[in-house]
Amino acid sequence: MSPTRGSRQQEEPTPGRAVGQPAPAPAPASRRTVLKGAAVTAGLAAAGLTAAGPAHAGDGGRAESVTARMGGTSVTLSLLGGALRWSARRGGRTVLDDSALGLRLGDGTVLGDDVRVTGRRYRTRRTTWTPVYGRNATVTDHYQEQRWDLRDRATGIRFGVQVRAYRTGVALRYLLLDEGTATIADELTSFAFPDGTTVYSARDENAYEPVAPGAIPVTGTSTTDNGPLTDLPLTATLGDGLIACVCESARVDYPRLMLSSVPGEPNTLAAFLMEHTARGTGPAETTSTVATPFATPWRAVVVGATHAELVDNAELVLNLAPPNALSDTSWIRPGKVFRCELSTAAGLQGVDFAVARGLEYIEYDAGWYGPEFTTPDATKPIPAIDLPSVISYATSKGIGVFLYVNRLALTDADSLFGLYKSWGVRGIKLGFINDGTQSMTNQIVDWAKTAAKYELLIDMHDDVRPFGYERTYPNWISLEGVRGNEQFPTATHNVTLPFARNIGGPMDYTICYGQSRDKTTNAHQMAMAAVYYQPLNFLFWYDKPSKYGNPAAWPGLPWFNAVPVTWDESRTLAGSIGEYIAVARRSGSDWYLGAMTNESSRTLSLPLSFLGSGTYTATVYADGTPGAKPYQTPVVVGTRTVTAADTLDVAMAPAGGQAVVLTPS
Repeated sequence: MSPTRGSRQQEEPTPGRAVGQPAPAPAPASRRTVLKGAAVTAGLAAAGLTAAGPAHAGDGGRAESVTARMGGTSVTLSLLGGALRWSARRGGRTVLDDSALGLRLGDGTVLGDDVRVTGRRYRTRRTTWTPVYGRNATVTDHYQEQRWDLRDRATGIRFGVQVRAYRTGVALRYLLLDEGTATIADELTSFAFPDGTTVYSARDENAYEPVAPGAIPVTGTSTTDNGPLTDLPLTATLGDGLIACVCESARVDYPRLMLSSVPGEPNTLAAFLMEHTARGTGPAETTSTVATPFATPWRAVVVGATHAELVDNAELVLNLAPPNALSDTSWIRPGKVFRCELSTAAGLQGVDFAVARGLEYIEYDAGWYGPEFTTPDATKPIPAIDLPSVISYATSKGIGVFLYVNRLALTDADSLFGLYKSWGVRGIKLGFINDGTQSMTNQIVDWAKTAAKYELLIDMHDDVRPFGYERTYPNWISLEGVRGNEQFPTATHNVTLPFARNIGGPMDYTICYGQSRDKTTNAHQMAMAAVYYQPLNFLFWYDKPSKYGNPAAWPGLPWFNAVPVTWDESRTLAGSIGEYIAVARRSGSDWYLGAMTNESSRTLSLPLSFLGSGTYTATVYADGTPGAKPYQTPVVVGTRTVTAADTLDVAMAPAGGQAVVLTPS
C-alpha cells in the first residue's frame, strides 16, 4: 500500500539502494484510506505541505531561489532549510502563494523536504509550430525556463524540478535522474491560492460548483477514489481579478491528476494521483513504477488578466505536449458529424443529409453491433445494417463513416482497427474510456497510436480528461470528459465550459439544435459551434434528417452548413465565467462570431477591430421575442454592413445567444 501524506518515514540511508526500492519500514495506510469520506483530517496537513524542513549546516538555513519570467508572468522555485517550494505571479499580482513541492516514493522516501541543489540550468526559447488543426493556424512557443538538479540528503537519490514561465501561464514538472526504475506513491505538489479565491469544482460528469478551495465536495464510492476531490481542468477566480486554470500536459506512463482540499489550509489544493479508474473498473493501483530517467507530466497553470484572455491562452497546454509523432497527417480531416439511427436506410439518408448540410461524417453509435455490454464482438454489424453498402455510398459522396466501440470490445485493438481500415471506416468513437490509473493512461495512448497506424481518427468518450496529446497524435481528434450537452444542462453550465473544461483541450459536446428538452434558446446552441473548440463537432444530436425536410422552418441551418471546426485565428472578445462569452474565429477571410449568456438576458457591445480593411456583410442569427421556455425563442436572421471601426451590439434573451457570419463584401 502507498504511504499516507504524513510525516516522512525516517530511515538510515541504504548505500546502493535503487530509487523507490522498499526499505525495512512498516507500511502505512494508503492515500485512499486517508481521504475516504469526510474523514480527510490533519493527516494531510501533517504532510509537510507548508512546514519547511530543518536548516542544515550545509546551507545554514539560507533561502535559495530562481525565477523564470516572460511577458509579466513569473514562476519562482525556492529552497529553505532543504524544502522545495514554488510560487507564481502575473503583473505583480499573486497567482500561487508559497506552495509545497515533492514526490513520495513507494518506500516512503519524500523527495523535496530535505534536498540540496547540485546544478542549475537556464534557457529562453522561442519557436513557432503549425498544428494539423486548432484554434490558430500557427502557435508560438515562447518561454523562459529554470531547472534545478537536486539530491535527496538522506538517500542520495538524484532528481530535478523544471519550471517555465510563459506570457500565458506557468508550468512545472519533476525529473527522476538516476538510471533504473522508480516507484511513485504520491505527488506532493500543492497550489496555494490567494485569499478570496473561488474554484470551479467538477468530478466525472457532474456540474461545476463554485466553492472555496478548502470546500471541495466529498465524492467517490467504495470502488473509486474517495474524498474532497475535483477533476482537471480546474479553474480559479483569484481575489484580485486574475483567473487561472490548472491543467496537465504530456501525461504518459503516469496516473491522472486530481486536486484535493487540504484540511487546515482553506486556500490550498493538493495533488492527488488517482488509484482507481474514474468509475472504479479494474484493479486499484496505489503506486506507479516507471523506468528512469523519467519526467512527470507538466502541471500547467494557464493565467488570464481577464476571463476572456484566459480562453485565448489555452494553447499553453499544447506547447507543453510532445510534438506531432506522425510523419503523414494528410489523412486527418476535422469535421462535422451526424449520428444515424441503426439501419441501412438511416445510414444512406444520413449520407445525403451530410452532403446537403455541409457535414464531413456520419456515425453509427452504440448498438450497431448489438448491445454494447453483452456483445463484445464489434466485428459484425446487426442484420439491420448493411455496413459495406453504407460505407461504399458514403465514400462515393465524399463522406466518412465513424463507428462507436465500447471498450469491452477492445481486447485486440490492433486487429479490430485493421479490420475497420479494410472496411473503409474513417474514425472510431470509443465509449466508457474511464481513465485514471497509470495502466489506463498507457492504454489510452496505445489506442491513439494504434488508430494512427491504421489512419483512423479517434474520439474518446466518457470520463477521459485532456493532456495535450492531440498535438502528439493529432488523429486523437476529440474527447468528452464533461457533463455533456445531451444531458441538457443549464445555460450557466454552458458558459462555464469555455473557461474550464475547454481550456484543457478539444471537447465533444453534441450540439442539440431545435430540441424541446433544451434549457437554452436555439441561437445559444448555434453559438456553441464558434464558442467551443470542437474539431470534431457532432451536430443535430437526437435528430433525424426528416426533421429538417422543410429548411425554411429552421433558419439556423445555413449557419451550421457554413461554420468550420478548425481555425486560422481566434479571438475571445468578452467573457465572465458562468455569465457570458463571446468568441470570434477566422477561417480564410470569413469570421464566425458566437456569443452565449446564462439565464440572464444581456447585450454585449463588441468592437469589430479584429476585422480587416474594407466592408463586411454581417449575417446575424439572433434571439427573437423570448418564448415561454427558452427553446421556444425563435431565431431571427438579419444582415447589415460593418467595418472594423464599428461596434456590434449583441442582444441575447435569457439562456440565449447569437451567431454571426462576417464575410468581406
